[in-house]
Amino acid sequence: MDAEQAEVRALQSEGPDLRPTPGEDTAQVQKSFQEIYQSDSEGWESLKDLRSNLGHLESELLFLSTLTGINIRNYSKKTENLMSTEVAEKNIKKVLQSHRLSGNCHMITFQLEFQILEIQNKENLSSVITDLNIIMEPTSYSELSEFVSRAEERRDLFMFFRSLHFFVEWCEYRKRTFKHFKEKYPAAVHLSEGASSSYMKIQSTSKPGFQRHLVMDHTSFRFELVIVWRIQIDEEGKILPKLDLLTNVPQQALKLDKKGVIETAPLSFRSLLGVLGIEAALESLIKSLCTEKND
Repeated sequence: MDAEQAEVRALQSEGPDLRPTPGEDTAQVQKSFQEIYQSDSEGWESLKDLRSNLGHLESELLFLSTLTGINIRNYSKKTENLMSTEVAEKNIKKVLQSHRLSGNCHMITFQLEFQILEIQNKENLSSVITDLNIIMEPTSYSELSEFVSRAEERRDLFMFFRSLHFFVEWCEYRKRTFKHFKEKYPAAVHLSEGASSSYMKIQSTSKPGFQRHLVMDHTSFRFELVIVWRIQIDEEGKILPKLDLLTNVPQQALKLDKKGVIETAPLSFRSLLGVLGIEAALESLIKSLCTEKND
């Protein structure tokens, strides 16, 4: 023990400059606290920036969801580096990204699984979708099945989202239009499958001259027109609304129609659509079968 104490005293006498003075010790502590405070302040500033950026991204996402009607509920991503001797020798980097997401566009829900292959060399970076699988919940919209198959075959995500958005927009517009006319002309307009139906029946409430004399089983015949409103998606994903007019009239009425008005009605309706547009053409057609009282 005496030998150890002697050694300590010898070291202290040889190097007094190695021991900090009280003033130096205090300055060092203050400097340390200052560095810690500065570091914490920078961290808080970074956190504020992160929160600000996060808020900005959430606002943009909300805007896009409101604009397109598309909401992404769940999303996951997996990245895999693809390396081989040949690729490494050419300084080419390949990354395979596997994405999974689910969401909805208004009333239509979907799930997507797709892979993106990124290839990077010294000059540029390119990416391509190598696989696309689209799963959609069963709907009454038969037009979507063929469209989904085309989107998967072409591996075209942009076409899928763009066309789905406009398809749903047209479906909503058709629904609002049918509902409007049903409320305005309840006696003439009939929606067998509700406002979401793809067709609308219009029954006459007026009695043309030759219709007054058509009686069978003491029941007067009534004209019935059917508006079939389909929403088609072409090969390029463009949405094309198509409206057709079908007539349902008694055979006796056809015999009395010497001018062929009923026979040419579908073609006349298409011409009317081109001149007036959808809503005005439907309004004109309904009014032609309604009495003045109902108008």
